Amino acid sequence: MSANLNPKESATVTPLSQDGDGDVSERASIDRPPSSHEGLPPSKVYHPLAFPVLALLIPGSIMGALARLGLQALATYEGQSIFPLAYAQSLGCLIMGFCLAIKEPFGLFYGPLYTAFTTGFCGSLTTFSGWQLDIFNSWVNAASSRRGGLRDFVDGIGKSVFTLSLSLGSVAFGMRLGHATKPYLRAPSPLKRTPRYAISVVSVLCLAAVFPTFFRLPTDFRHRATAALLFAYPGVLTRYFLSLGLNPLNPSFPVGTFAANMLGTALVATFHVLQSTRQPPSPTSCAILQGLIDGYCGCLTTVSTFAVEVVSFHIWKGSRYVLGSWVVAQLLLLVILGPSFWSAHVSKTITCSWN
Repeated sequence: MSANLNPKESATVTPLSQDGDGDVSERASIDRPPSSHEGLPPSKVYHPLAFPVLALLIPGSIMGALARLGLQALATYEGQSIFPLAYAQSLGCLIMGFCLAIKEPFGLFYGPLYTAFTTGFCGSLTTFSGWQLDIFNSWVNAASSRRGGLRDFVDGIGKSVFTLSLSLGSVAFGMRLGHATKPYLRAPSPLKRTPRYAISVVSVLCLAAVFPTFFRLPTDFRHRATAALLFAYPGVLTRYFLSLGLNPLNPSFPVGTFAANMLGTALVATFHVLQSTRQPPSPTSCAILQGLIDGYCGCLTTVSTFAVEVVSFHIWKGSRYVLGSWVVAQLLLLVILGPSFWSAHVSKTITCSWN
């Protein structure tokens, strides 16, 4: 599962350096802004918790969530050739791989932009919890399609394998594109102080703007997008803190990313139960629940960082990480959703009303 097709190019294709047993010593720094490890002078290094880094996660998360919801809506139509979420997963992983390959130029220009694009935008554009819920819905045939049990199994396996293949391939291709582009970005002009301050101010204003969009725009938009925007940044911030705090604990297993993906998957299952009760909550509560699913859980969980971590492992460790994440997520959905479905207290389809 390594993207380093040629060992001689390993230092240029990916910024992650591997040690002798295949573990990636800098895996914990994937979500962090560029540092001295990328050859940056101290004046251009930002602390992971610096205000500009946290501020730029705001527009990244909002734009990522909007792009995901927009792509899903655009790709949902009669006779669609592939499940809608695949487009967002593939695009997010492609951009993630590209940004990783040009991490040093990002740092020379303005380090917080790297985190805004990777952790913020790509992490919000892709979603691990949505992927796992799609798979589980295939197992139980939530859409009540005309097919047998074996075809339900094939549909779930297809979504599992195709999403993983698209994600890993997109990360590797993005790294190749970044490697080809990097020679032209070796000496970018650093961003001046005034534009840097302006970007941070605009970022904070983006967070303030999501509240009037929820309350002032028509209620029909709440379950489609505006409710999700309320929770996009908190979701990204939770994932970012988990990554900073837990990923360095074990260089051979990304504990922070795993915890974020499992927590988000468990919450998605819980919110899905609340959306599908026989006596659904009020329209506003239904919109908030959908916003928590699309915004908080969608941005809390990520396929882009997950795919980069898998690519950075050797084949056996990568396979173990993938299989462990997939199995635990499906078990969480089974434990939370299964009893609700089979006790007949909860419908397999959403019963919430938006009006």
